[in-house]
Amino acid sequence: MATIKKLKVTLIRSLIARPLHHKESIKCLGLRRLHHSVVIEDNPCNRGAINKVSYLLSVEEI
Repeated sequence: MATIKKLKVTLIRSLIARPLHHKESIKCLGLRRLHHSVVIEDNPCNRGAINKVSYLLSVEEI
């Protein structure tokens, strides 16, 4: 059985003056404030949200 890959995602830039759909993508990823990190599964849905707001995030594979 294959192991599920994980990503550590950290919000590194502010959400002030960002488009609403970018703010919603950050909320869906589970990020709440600056320098907050979450560990999420690496799947196409999460990758799409990360790609949309990649300029606000730092992403590491675990």
